[in-house]
Amino acid sequence: MTNPQIRFIHSKAASSYQFEKDHPFHPIRYDLTISLLEHVGALSQTDIFEPPKYDMEDLLLLGHQESYIEAIKLLSTTQPPIHLKENAELYGLQADDTPYFAGMHEAACSIVAGTVYAVEEVVQGRLQHAYHMAGGLHHALPNRAAGFCIYNDAVIAIRAAQRQHQIRVLYIDTDVHHGDGVQLAFYAEPSVCTYSIHETGKFLFPGTGYHYERGIEQGYGTSINVPLEPYTEDESWLNSFEYTLRKTIQHYKPDLIVSQHGCDAHAYDPLSHLHCSIGIYERIPQLIHELAHSYCNGKWVALGGGGYDLFRVVPRAWSYVWLEMADHAFLHQLLEAKQKRNLTPLPKDWLQQWSTVTTQQLPLYWQDEAGSIQAIPRREEITARNKHIAELAVQDM
Repeated sequence: MTNPQIRFIHSKAASSYQFEKDHPFHPIRYDLTISLLEHVGALSQTDIFEPPKYDMEDLLLLGHQESYIEAIKLLSTTQPPIHLKENAELYGLQADDTPYFAGMHEAACSIVAGTVYAVEEVVQGRLQHAYHMAGGLHHALPNRAAGFCIYNDAVIAIRAAQRQHQIRVLYIDTDVHHGDGVQLAFYAEPSVCTYSIHETGKFLFPGTGYHYERGIEQGYGTSINVPLEPYTEDESWLNSFEYTLRKTIQHYKPDLIVSQHGCDAHAYDPLSHLHCSIGIYERIPQLIHELAHSYCNGKWVALGGGGYDLFRVVPRAWSYVWLEMADHAFLHQLLEAKQKRNLTPLPKDWLQQWSTVTTQQLPLYWQDEAGSIQAIPRREEITARNKHIAELAVQDM
């Protein structure tokens, strides 16, 4: 059993949040990750907490317009009204991106419920850390779906907590795609600082997240963006991350951290151009965990997010979040092996179980093997550009 102050939150209904069969945003990611954690003894079915049901009518209005919510409900039925089907794109429900599907309202609500519960329990002090892997739908806008996201669970959960508590929140987004929906929601809000490190919008959806996007009115200075160059590798990514995040939290001094752990900056990911290894996904939760204890009395909620190499990257990357959060003994084994420059094999039973489900060659180790990610040209140029952008991102702190 895990520490009672730390909770792994997952709703079975989240697995019904599924677009077309071959859509890149596939809920098999959850099963793969949970299975991997089970195979190393870091999680059991009794450790997985099903979030309670909430009055969703009230909660959804914290992040979305009423007309949008009603459209989502109607398009979630097995026979949506013809006029809505013909105008679904007005609500961002596009066939190639975020197509509507039967039951999407209920599935999306289950994800919102998990994040609301996680934030509420940590803010109230009943939990110190909480991990809601299905959360992190950061592109959803008040009146539009976008980037595979229907309801913005992070926005709703943070606003729900702020209705009852005077808290300062640092939202950290490490998804390769800019966390535009969360930034927009709090762009004029001084009590929420949004930090996003991502591939530059010059080349990648959603086309936003430039370093000069700083917030407006009372929220000016509480929007921090670190847009990185295509083909950025581990060292440059981590240097940019550690420098800017430490400066941000020292300046902002939050009461709570909510972090989104999209893992699509990996070189294998098909939807981006960054060139990182699994190494950054070991370090990200380490640093956030350290900062949560240094600045927030340990109050930390972690969410999932993007990640589209479903078998080779997501299970390992998301497992590192829980292993770090729970300070699990297996993590210490991984770190000790790393210090000795040894690779740690993935469980044979896990590899056998999932190798029958994919045609991809699964990785054999928790770490990426040397030579498995090809080196790239222009490293010095990319590194210098990223260093310059990182300095601009936090120059006023």
